[in-house]
Amino acid sequence: MAIYPDPQALAELGEMIALRRENDVLSSEVAYGDLNLTIHAGSIVPLVEFLRDEPTCRFNMLIDITAIDHPERPARFDMVWHFLSMYTNQRIRLKAAVREDELVPSLTGIIPSANWFEREVFDMFGIMFSGHPDLRRILTDYGFQGYPLRKDFPTTGYVEVRWDDGEKRVVYEPVNLVQEYRQFDFLSPWEGAKYVLPGDEKAPATLGVTADGKK
Repeated sequence: MAIYPDPQALAELGEMIALRRENDVLSSEVAYGDLNLTIHAGSIVPLVEFLRDEPTCRFNMLIDITAIDHPERPARFDMVWHFLSMYTNQRIRLKAAVREDELVPSLTGIIPSANWFEREVFDMFGIMFSGHPDLRRILTDYGFQGYPLRKDFPTTGYVEVRWDDGEKRVVYEPVNLVQEYRQFDFLSPWEGAKYVLPGDEKAPATLGVTADGKK
């Protein structure tokens, strides 16, 4: 049986962190079993050091770094860091609003595993990390233009790369997402079935479903 963190304990932990790091933390809340802290992006390095080393926290594992694009806002992006404490089975999510031209301090100096996470955020969103030892694209090609996870990134007009086994080389092709790929019928796998499954004949009459699966 899974053991989930006590929401009250997480709330108290959030209050303690906000009190101890009042210059770094803007607000805290508990949602979906995680402690969420809204912070200043410039405080990320000393705050993460505190969360890692403080005996009541011990958030020693970096799970993920990502971002959310809000193109309508002056501070366009929400930077998001996820951490897990393997000692207390608690999770914490740090979120900071950053401008498009703002540099976010890199965590690579204190958490080496942040390297590829930050490169991915740079590649997908164009967010720059100060102090990163090797900030370059990691998922797209080196000559790729644009940032695919920005909401204003067009779905056509760019090129993609793939390995052509016949030519034994990487080839560039225009990206063209045809509209048919975006048509969804929102049916469950069972609703689209053309055959009768065992037990269908027991469907309640109130659902109006016949033994052949028709309504």
